[in-house]
Amino acid sequence: MLGLVIDDFAKEYLHSDLREIREAMLRKLDGLSEYDVRRPLTSTGTNLLGLVKHLAAWEARYFGEVFERPFPEAIPERGTDLWATEHETREEIISRYRRVWEHSDATINALDVDSPGHVPWWPQPDVKLFNILVHILTETNRHAGHADILREQLDGTLDLAPTKDAAFWKARRTEIDRAAQAAAERL
Repeated sequence: MLGLVIDDFAKEYLHSDLREIREAMLRKLDGLSEYDVRRPLTSTGTNLLGLVKHLAAWEARYFGEVFERPFPEAIPERGTDLWATEHETREEIISRYRRVWEHSDATINALDVDSPGHVPWWPQPDVKLFNILVHILTETNRHAGHADILREQLDGTLDLAPTKDAAFWKARRTEIDRAAQAAAERL
């Protein structure tokens, strides 16, 4: 009985965190122009809308194919999921991501945390729902971190510390730069 309680707690804890970070990911797009959500901000072309499209595709695969509960819509091909074409709208991509959430949530709710799945592209393909929850939560948080940096580069918006004002961050940056210069001069 205790194992079941712990399993249910773990599943709900991870699922709750996943629901929270999904919403945070979409907040990164708020208030930005169509160009700014799509424009490549790194040498590899990383952009905010592409990250959302990527997360939708992989979450659909992991909570769909892996548990023989395929997502009922087409999923972008691997390699085409990190950017939005000129014909894909922001609304389409966000809406797809939200539909993926519903599908994933249904899978998570229907299965026990130790339900088996199969990830054919992994070296050790036999997994449990627990493994996939941890994997998707980790990946979503990783890409939300990327999105935090991209958004800060675009307009200075910070989702993680909304109580700090621009003066605080300017002073912090100056302090960090001064420490970096002092360390470089010592070496």
